Amino acid sequence: MKQNIFSFDPSNGEKLGEVPAASSQDIDGVIQKAKAASKAWRRVSLEERLVTIQKAYAAAEPALHNLAELLSKEMGKDIRRSTSEVQGTIWGGPYMANSALEALRSKNTGGATIEYVPLGVAAIISPWNYPLAMANNLMMPTLMAGNSVVWKPSEETPLIAQAFFDIIHKGLPRDLLQIVHGDGSQGKTLVESDVNIIGFTGSQATGRDIMAKAAPSLKRLVMELGGNDPMIVMKDADLQAAARFAVASSFENAGQMCISTERIYVDEEVAEQFEQYITALAAQYKVGPWDMDGVNIGPIINAKQHSKIIEHIKDAVEKNARLLHGTIEHPDHFITPTVLADMTTEMRIEQEETFGPVVCVSRFADLEDAISRANDSTYGLGAVVFGNAGAHEVADRLEAGMIGVNQGVGGGGDVPWVGAKQSGFGFHGSAEGHHQFAQVRVVSR
Repeated sequence: MKQNIFSFDPSNGEKLGEVPAASSQDIDGVIQKAKAASKAWRRVSLEERLVTIQKAYAAAEPALHNLAELLSKEMGKDIRRSTSEVQGTIWGGPYMANSALEALRSKNTGGATIEYVPLGVAAIISPWNYPLAMANNLMMPTLMAGNSVVWKPSEETPLIAQAFFDIIHKGLPRDLLQIVHGDGSQGKTLVESDVNIIGFTGSQATGRDIMAKAAPSLKRLVMELGGNDPMIVMKDADLQAAARFAVASSFENAGQMCISTERIYVDEEVAEQFEQYITALAAQYKVGPWDMDGVNIGPIINAKQHSKIIEHIKDAVEKNARLLHGTIEHPDHFITPTVLADMTTEMRIEQEETFGPVVCVSRFADLEDAISRANDSTYGLGAVVFGNAGAHEVADRLEAGMIGVNQGVGGGGDVPWVGAKQSGFGFHGSAEGHHQFAQVRVVSR
């Protein structure tokens, strides 16, 4: 008997809808269709692929508002942020496709030609916190490289994924883009199926499992595996600017963001003033469901994640962290914006990814100690330093794939989205990232 994947409103737990979960036989059939579609798509020129994709994405523009509202209902972020994500996906897809067009062109190098040819079938497994944007970042270069895509969205946000899929796949060749729903069981089946490359955004634990299951057939992998991003505030920093960034980054999307700032190390000479600034800013945030006026911190995605955040806060307070703002007890579905000071290495909140609206601060007397603690993590997605004299030198010593000096990470334009250490295996974005979704072939003539 077919099982369904149920979707719930994270602000109150009410059921929003359901989609059918894919069986193993379903996935086998989807893969066979994807293989056939990839054989035809690889013969289509880059220019024709671009035009096809542009038309498919343009068809989603009239549905922008409806998609944004559904995203807010299912994931919990406010309508402004949901609209931004949907709009960024609809517009960003063709932009990325155009970038991939140039990156994937054959290049002559004297006596040889470097070509970027399709790999075949790609499995794209995307997260719930940015259910369209993160999927698109992996799907778009995959399609432009001439591959077909089987997309498994998160079981937490199946409705918005299905709604977006229902629009864009109609403008693409038959079976070029297919969707399968399910949880880790379906994900495992897809990873072990006859696909050629796996694009994944999610946890380290799941990433390790994917690597192990992909190893026997040496499948290509492009994975972003979360972060526990540090921030260093030097004594000559613009403290107000640093505080604004720290709070905004820690609270964005209710802290459910891979590049959210999770650990802040501030020079003890300016720490008290910095703590006052961030506490005052945190007090201005309003918690509630997406359709409540003035809300800028929405619900936590599920009860498991809600409990984990509370456990981290309680563990920190029990180990003598000072609670500057917030509380130990939190309402169902939501986390009150929290500010903790005197974070230490013994606390779970320093060692693990919290993924919630919590600002955590630790004072340092020695900059070397701050750099050492910032780097003392298996994660290495992003890192930020605020300061003047010596800030760039500090940035050079931080172990992360993306580093911001007096600003957030990621930069602008077509740059890679890349993690170091156990935050990334491969990367996407930029010409170099687009190349990872194709087979490089050298033809000597």
